[in-house]
Amino acid sequence: MQKGNIGVTTENIFPVIKKFLYSDHEIFLREIVSNAIDATQKLKTLYEKGEFKGELGTPRVKVTLGTDTITVSDNGIGLTAEEIEKYINQIALSGATDFLEKYKDTANSIIGHFGLGFYSAFMVSKKVEIVTKSYRDGAQAVKWSCDGSPEYTLEETEKAERGTDIIMYIDDDSKEFLSESRISGILNKYCRFLPVEIAFGKKKEWKDGKQVETEEDNIINDTTPLWTRKPSELKDEDYKEFYRKLYPMSDEPLFWIHLNVDFPFHLTGVLYFPKVKSNLELQKNKILLFCNQVYVTDEVQGIVPDFLTLMHGVIDSPDIPLNVSRSYLQSDSNVKKISTYISKKVSDRLAQIFKNDRKEFEEKWNDLKIFIHYGMLTEEDFYDKANKFSLLQDTDCNKYTYEEYKNLVSAEQTDKEGNVIYLYSNDKEKEYSFIDNAKNKGYNVLLMDGQLDVALISLLEQKFEKTRFTRVDSDIIDNLIVKEEKKESVISTTQREVLTGVFESQLPKMEKKEFHVMTQAMGETAAPVMITQAEYMRRMKDMAAIQGGMSFYGDMPDMYTVLLNEEHPLIKRVLDNAQSACAEKLQPLNAQSESLESRRKALYDARTGKKSEDIPQSEKDELFEIEKEITATKSNKEAILAEYATGDNTVKQLIDITLLQNNMLTGEALNNFVKRSIELMQ
Repeated sequence: MQKGNIGVTTENIFPVIKKFLYSDHEIFLREIVSNAIDATQKLKTLYEKGEFKGELGTPRVKVTLGTDTITVSDNGIGLTAEEIEKYINQIALSGATDFLEKYKDTANSIIGHFGLGFYSAFMVSKKVEIVTKSYRDGAQAVKWSCDGSPEYTLEETEKAERGTDIIMYIDDDSKEFLSESRISGILNKYCRFLPVEIAFGKKKEWKDGKQVETEEDNIINDTTPLWTRKPSELKDEDYKEFYRKLYPMSDEPLFWIHLNVDFPFHLTGVLYFPKVKSNLELQKNKILLFCNQVYVTDEVQGIVPDFLTLMHGVIDSPDIPLNVSRSYLQSDSNVKKISTYISKKVSDRLAQIFKNDRKEFEEKWNDLKIFIHYGMLTEEDFYDKANKFSLLQDTDCNKYTYEEYKNLVSAEQTDKEGNVIYLYSNDKEKEYSFIDNAKNKGYNVLLMDGQLDVALISLLEQKFEKTRFTRVDSDIIDNLIVKEEKKESVISTTQREVLTGVFESQLPKMEKKEFHVMTQAMGETAAPVMITQAEYMRRMKDMAAIQGGMSFYGDMPDMYTVLLNEEHPLIKRVLDNAQSACAEKLQPLNAQSESLESRRKALYDARTGKKSEDIPQSEKDELFEIEKEITATKSNKEAILAEYATGDNTVKQLIDITLLQNNMLTGEALNNFVKRSIELMQ
């Protein structure tokens, strides 16, 4: 029996392996099974090259659970004492690396490149034994044993068949791994698509009301998963069935892309477009990364462009560099090439679907658009391709390419400055009246209700020449697309003060909402009162809801403009009634205001061209007093108008109708509106 020390630079290597080398202790089983797969694949390679003349048999790896042990057995290449000395006793010298170099043209399915996989067994084991017999003629079986210190023993033993058994004596703090369900779960997670059959226990069947074991091995993996097969061999149902296997609780996918490239890197896989729900984050991390059919991770950022992390499916590549534990990606030029390739394949596939079957593409647009919009917002190259098949949908559910839509609206929706105005709605039910007004003008209104549409609008305004997007409820229709000079006001400044004062006094106080009243001549047939929200502030608040760093806008109150139509009969009646009822009280205050304004103007005119120090203090004091009197006079007029307005049910009714139309009338205010409506009809 030979004794010795493992060739490491420090005796602390095992604590490092146990605690820090791997991100999760369950990885040990993946590594040991992967090594067993390598051993069988190596033997197959030698057999195919004629260097092994014996019986190949059926390659198979067995995982066996004992009372306090887990054993992984293979019927592969086996090891000699010299090979154990070289590949086991010298940590980080990988047998697979040497083998790959020698047989690089035929050994593409060899998994282990790192040399430390075997030592992951010590994360969960107090002792590990290797019982192995080489495939070589006349080879002597040997047994290697180590208790987690640098010391080991190596001795001859008896073993009938070639191959290797790794026997792990599970440590007291890792007894969870002696559970059949736990091991089954790990094998299903990491090994269910490995290229060599893996047997774990026996198949079970129901007999006499209970499950009993049969004599047949329970094979836990599919050795030829869908992505390893040629697309020409597969039907649509094969892709759907594989998707159901990966994501059993998901809806049927929209489309899929079969990846298969050999140069300048190796990459296979199948990516699916799922039906996406509203929450972006919940849908990420659904792409599974494999290395030669060994599951590695579902953290594929960096390999897959960020916008495609919303996709589902499988990517398998031996050329994606992994660190020693295979658990995390390292930066590498291949990764960038792979990311670019995947992005191109996706855009090509979408373009192909759009060209060959536009009807189907349009039917699935609402599910597809989040991928396409996300990609256009984050990848310049993807935008350059996707803008040819990305669609705009109007409120009548018609869909157009960007070029088609520009041609549709340019003639009617170009303002006097030569800008094409794209009108849009976020909610065609809530904004129905505004949409209807636009349609009556002969305009088209887009429906932009997707969760990324706010950001997309800003992008398209940058990309489209002389184009502006404006929400249909951000102003009256004549102000949205200004084709001629604005119509002059038909009332005086004093009359405007009366109207705004009456209506402002009756507007409700709402949390995080502010109203500003304005008047405008909009024609007798237009609505008497409208509520609009400025495009800029509304868009900034929408962006704040989806983008960090803009909370300033999100915390600001919503600013609304209440527009009074000076030409509508109801507004004229309100004005006439208010002027008549308040004339006696307002007349002296109006005269006082006129006098104060005149004197203020004279004082400001006298300041023209003078420095502050040249203005007499008496004039400064007088101006200060005038400003105070103007403010006091204005407050007095507002109080008179407010007192009058409390008894004007027409004003209250007009305000409530407008609030109701904009989904702002609730609770007690809604109840009062209903009661008042009934009273007015009696």
